[in-house]
Amino acid sequence: MRWLARLEGGGWLTRDTVARWIALTTLASMLTALLLSALFSLLAGVWARPPLLEAGLMERMASIARIADALPPEQRQKAADAAGDEAFNARWLRQHSDAQLPAIDDAAFRYGSDLLQQLLQRPQARIEAYEPKDWPSPRDESRYVLMIELSDDSWMEFSTPSRVWGLERVPRSLVYLVLMMTSTLIVALVAARYLAAPLERFAQGARRFGVDFRAPPITPEGPQEIRQVIVAFNAMQSRLRHFLDDRTQMLAAISHDLRAPLTRMRLRGEFIEDAEQQAKLFSDVDEMQAMVNSALDFFRDEARLETATAFDLSELLHTIIDDFKDAGVEVAIQVPRRQVYVGRPIAIKRMLVNLLENAVRYGREPQVMLQTDDEGVEIRVLDRGPGIPVEQQEAVFAPFYRLEASRNKHTGGVGLGLSAARAMVLEHGGCLTLGNRVEGGLEVRVTLPFA
Repeated sequence: MRWLARLEGGGWLTRDTVARWIALTTLASMLTALLLSALFSLLAGVWARPPLLEAGLMERMASIARIADALPPEQRQKAADAAGDEAFNARWLRQHSDAQLPAIDDAAFRYGSDLLQQLLQRPQARIEAYEPKDWPSPRDESRYVLMIELSDDSWMEFSTPSRVWGLERVPRSLVYLVLMMTSTLIVALVAARYLAAPLERFAQGARRFGVDFRAPPITPEGPQEIRQVIVAFNAMQSRLRHFLDDRTQMLAAISHDLRAPLTRMRLRGEFIEDAEQQAKLFSDVDEMQAMVNSALDFFRDEARLETATAFDLSELLHTIIDDFKDAGVEVAIQVPRRQVYVGRPIAIKRMLVNLLENAVRYGREPQVMLQTDDEGVEIRVLDRGPGIPVEQQEAVFAPFYRLEASRNKHTGGVGLGLSAARAMVLEHGGCLTLGNRVEGGLEVRVTLPFA
């Protein structure tokens, strides 16, 4: 019964919550619709054609017909003239044909016959009704007419002029409906905009954090529930940042501490008299030293500390290709003229350099392509090398994993290139996948979403 206690306490009304906004939106929509309907009802009194069932006209016409029925025929017209006013005109007719009414299929007054017959105290009395639309064009003399038969087969005619600017019942109902829908839609749009704006800014902040984990916290705003979500997200962002920093420092410290025993191993190796064994030991020490240095560079990467900024990704790719060309390596490139991307340019450059170095080292005819759509950009690095077996395409992303059994640092590296590349792509909220080309070679596909 917690919700009942909150309802009785009125807490949901005093605090800025989504529940309060939903309740107030519903209430405001109903009140606005009622006010507009009331306003239109006042205007409808001027616009609408006068309905015969309203304003007490039925009772008046029944009373006049009963009086005329009780009078001698020679006095009925005088009584009809005296009864007429601005609301309607009354006329006594000896025969129905004297009214000169239009011929229609059904002149029965279906909506008021029972009431009039009851007021006349004559259940069998004939009653007919005509509307302005029953008159043929031109409609200069079109009007509302109500015909009541008297007991001696004569007739009383009651008529009122039509208003050409008036609205009938169906158009008026449609106007009521449109006003209610419009007012509800306006109020709902205002409330939805108030609720959606902080959600949109929260989504932008979350995407920014996906690109730059050092992005500033999101400002809490909006209803209470949304502010609580933003506060929780900021706390999670802070904990993740501290976790990444602590992990990086710990791994960097471990890699740094490995240098001391490696140095001692090299010094002790100087005393080995067997030249072949000494060379093997120094080779292992050098390889371990290269792995430690690569790990230190990976964990202390300054690119991870840079802030996200807007830059021309096409120009960055051209710069990388020019560097390879200066080193004597030709890389084909296919990119748009200009492509602005918001991210960390140093990190993206190192990722692309790692991928292109692999394409140059293990394959032939290296090529890079850049495509874009509404969601983000896609970079493809292609080569004509041997490719990677499907069962090992995920394993190569593990740190220090290499396909070459020789583990030669000059041919196979230390196995951190693809790990570092995928880490940089994931930090930008993207993905990096491998695939073998049908015609031979490897395709590396990098997808980077727009922030």
